[in-house]
Amino acid sequence: MIGGGINGVRATLRASRIGRVLIRYRLEVLLDGTPAERWLNLLRPFVPRVPQAIAEKSRGARLRLALQELGPIFVKFGQILSTRRDLIPHDVAEELTLLQDKVKPFDGETARRIVEDALGMKIDDAYASFNVEPLASASIAQVHEATLHDGREVVVKVLRPTIAAQIAADIALLKSLAALVDAAHPNADKIRPKEVVAEIETTLAAELDLQREGANASLMRRNWLDSADFYVPEIVWSHSGERVLTMERVHGIPSDDIAKLDALGIDRRALAAKGVRVFYTQVFRDNFFHADAHAGNIWVDVDPARRDNPRFIGLDYGIVGQLSAQDQYYLAENFMAIFNKDYRRIAELHVEAGWIPVGVRIDELEAAVRSVCEPYFTRPLSEISLAEVLVKLFRTAQKYQLTLQPQLILLQKTLLNIEGVGRQLDPQLDIWAVAKPVLEKILIKRYSPFNVLRELRKRMPEIMTHTPDMPRLVHAWLKQHTEGTHEMSIRSRDLADLAHSLRALQRRTVYAILGAALFIVSAVTYCLDANAPKFLLVPVPAWIAALGGLWAIIAAWPRSK
Repeated sequence: MIGGGINGVRATLRASRIGRVLIRYRLEVLLDGTPAERWLNLLRPFVPRVPQAIAEKSRGARLRLALQELGPIFVKFGQILSTRRDLIPHDVAEELTLLQDKVKPFDGETARRIVEDALGMKIDDAYASFNVEPLASASIAQVHEATLHDGREVVVKVLRPTIAAQIAADIALLKSLAALVDAAHPNADKIRPKEVVAEIETTLAAELDLQREGANASLMRRNWLDSADFYVPEIVWSHSGERVLTMERVHGIPSDDIAKLDALGIDRRALAAKGVRVFYTQVFRDNFFHADAHAGNIWVDVDPARRDNPRFIGLDYGIVGQLSAQDQYYLAENFMAIFNKDYRRIAELHVEAGWIPVGVRIDELEAAVRSVCEPYFTRPLSEISLAEVLVKLFRTAQKYQLTLQPQLILLQKTLLNIEGVGRQLDPQLDIWAVAKPVLEKILIKRYSPFNVLRELRKRMPEIMTHTPDMPRLVHAWLKQHTEGTHEMSIRSRDLADLAHSLRALQRRTVYAILGAALFIVSAVTYCLDANAPKFLLVPVPAWIAALGGLWAIIAAWPRSK
């Protein structure tokens, strides 16, 4: 059911309009074999015949035109869908990347009222000047230029007045359509319509909260403060909220305006390499990356003082990405294995990360990885797309029950955007040569012994809180094993591996407990034993305990077979 009462009527009318547009652009094949196909056939007599010019276009182009006709929310839907290259064909994804998020602006006086309501003050009290004519307009919000009373130039981003209700209605309709496709489409398990709609809903909900966008921009600015490579405009928090965001006005050139960059004599090759370095630093140093990094949001600073070493300016932080510590580590290791053409390691990492079930044969997965990667290495390095390799790897791994978190999908999309921007600036950009040393340097620093000790010291209060419980827990665990009362919970998919792994699991558990205990002893000694002899500023007993703990953890580490 789509709904009841007035809302149900509106939803039905909206669904009918969507159906007519699908027929006009010959997209009913998307619902081939479902009950919706019969419903669309009933509408066919009431839909004008498709023009020949449209009929001759590719399916991706017809879908792009249909989404543009359906309105701004469906444009946003198409933009998000274009990032899911694991779900949709390559040709359709390429067409959807061409969707332009530009719509007719709403009335400037309405924008003024929204700003006054959001800030709780008259526009003249908030700003020395406020231009009611928007600088730019998109599906979610539009931007106005203004000046603060202290003379600073700013831009004011204002949410569209009825956008929240419009998005809620369209998302409800999309959920109904997704449920219909999921229940009736023969390839629903591959399309995963409910998952796609859930991702769209999450993304749009984040973009509707401008205070959240401001917080994202504020953190990104702090990460790159005083950088010569990347600049983030300052947020004016006194003039911002959930529906209004005021930020420093910046001046630059969109990174795809090659003619202007060339006219200014900017070294595009150096700029392209810098963009790749910035992205990998955001992902692996900061674990906080701009996830909507298309050319419209990535500008080049036009300050004459920086002409010889231009920096990028990042705009629009409605969508940012972060990875769990585990995914970040395994992704970095995957990149290094790809750089080194170590297919066995790539296969092992997919299993170790938990992305693929442990029962998968590593040699089969290694062969599948090799079949994806090896053809790329016959090309010049400047023609290899790391993003494309990653997308094909994940798509191949789906045959082995790959499970990916949404943030990894978001990273795929961002990597595609960054490579696109880089290749526009420098068609001969060797992304591998630029990315590998950056990634190696970050990994060496992140996982160095001193950094591990620093993290351990930071977490010492938490460790000390649980330390008194450790002897009791270890004693209880050993007693259960001695008396044969230990209970173990396992998932059904692991039952096949239980017989040959139980002994190894018990041995690894003992080593893991021993390693954890030795690390705790090392940490306590490091913090409390100030009079002990030291080596490299660390007490010798702490080194001994730490090395013993490291040996135990290595012994406990699972080996792939």
